[in-house]
Amino acid sequence: MELTPLSDRVLVKPSAAEEVTKGGLIIPDTAKEKPQRGEIVAVGTGKTLENGSIVPLSVKVGDSVLYGKYAGTEISVEGVDYLIMRESDIFAICK
Repeated sequence: MELTPLSDRVLVKPSAAEEVTKGGLIIPDTAKEKPQRGEIVAVGTGKTLENGSIVPLSVKVGDSVLYGKYAGTEISVEGVDYLIMRESDIFAICK
């Protein structure tokens, strides 16, 4: 199944939650935080302005991004978890 987001939305595959701290402590499932980093899997066509013109998105497929902790809507497609969110929910592109 292939998903294509509409207008200014993007489909993000979240990174895996950290299992171990930098100091080597194992993080239990109840204490894990939601990841705030992911990879863009699909992008929409862009934001439509009032005059009808379309502004293309500044992110592209394959970009690694940072987003808000509670941004987007969680969906599952064929057993794989994704987030679908507006481009404005993305804070930065990681290089």
